[in-house]
Amino acid sequence: MQTSVTTQPQSPPSLNDEAINLRDLFYIFRRDRWMIISVIAACALTAGAVALLLPKEYEASVLVSPVASSAGGGQMSALSSLATQFGGLASLAGVSVSGDSKRSESVAVLQSEALTEQYIQANNLLPVLFRKKWDTVKEKWTTTDPTEIPTLWKANRLFNDRIRKVSTETKTGLVTMTIRWTDPHFAATWANGLVKATNEFLRERAIRDSETNIVYLNGQAAITDAVGVKQAIYTILQSEISKAMLARGSDEYALKVIDPAVAPEKPFFPKLPLWLAAGIALGMVFSAVIVIFRSGGLDNH
Repeated sequence: MQTSVTTQPQSPPSLNDEAINLRDLFYIFRRDRWMIISVIAACALTAGAVALLLPKEYEASVLVSPVASSAGGGQMSALSSLATQFGGLASLAGVSVSGDSKRSESVAVLQSEALTEQYIQANNLLPVLFRKKWDTVKEKWTTTDPTEIPTLWKANRLFNDRIRKVSTETKTGLVTMTIRWTDPHFAATWANGLVKATNEFLRERAIRDSETNIVYLNGQAAITDAVGVKQAIYTILQSEISKAMLARGSDEYALKVIDPAVAPEKPFFPKLPLWLAAGIALGMVFSAVIVIFRSGGLDNH
C-alpha cells in the first residue's frame, strides 16, 4: 500500500522571510529612485524652511581677567606679615589680604542675583526680556494677573537659565562671559555692560569699605600708646589709603577686559547647514521605511 505525499506550494521569498542582498537593494533603489530623491529633498527643504523661520539667536562673549589685588605686591607682602602678628586688628578693620578670594569674589559678583537685577532695573530691560507680554503702544503689560506679570526675580532666572553663561579657564584663570539673545547688538551691549557694572559695584564698595577702615584705624591709633601696635595700625592704614586711591583711579578695578564683546554677524542658532544635513538624514530614513513597506516581496529579476 502506497502512501501519497502531498507537497505544499512554497511562497516566493519576501522581505520578511530573508535578508535583502545587494542585488535586491540595487533593484529597489533603481526602481524607486525618484521617490527616494523626492522624500529626501522634501525633508531637507522642510528642515531648511523651519531653520529660516525660527527666531535667530546670537552669542556675544567678553573675555576678562579678574584682578587679584588692588594693592601692590610689596604692600600685600607686608600686610600678610603683619596679619600674622596682628591678625585680630586686621580682622576688626575688615581688611582682607587674600588675592584669590578677591578674584573669586569678582567672578561671583559678575553672575550674582543682586548685580543682575540691578542692571536689569537700571536699563529697563523687563519689556525687552519679556517682549511678548509687553504692549509697546500702551506701554504696559498685556496681562493683569500678578502671577503672570514679569518681575526682576523672573528676569534673573531667565538670565541664569538661558541668556548668560560664565566659564573660567583653569590654567590661565581667564573668565569668559557669553550672552545669548535674539538681537546681536543687545547681546554685546549686555555682556560689556555687566562687566562694567561689576567693576563699578566692587570699586564703590572698596572705596566705602576703605573709608570706614580708615576712620576705624585712625581711632585705634589715637587711643593706643604701644609703639608696635601703632606701627601696625599705620602700615594697614597706608594700605587702606592706597586701596581707596587705586579704586578711585581705576575703571577696571576688579575685572580687566582682555577682549570686549562685539555684535556677531552670524546667528549661533539655528545653523542652516546643520538643519539641512539633519533633514537629508531624516529623509533617507523615511524613504528607506517607505521602500520597505512598499516592497511586499522580491521576485527573481
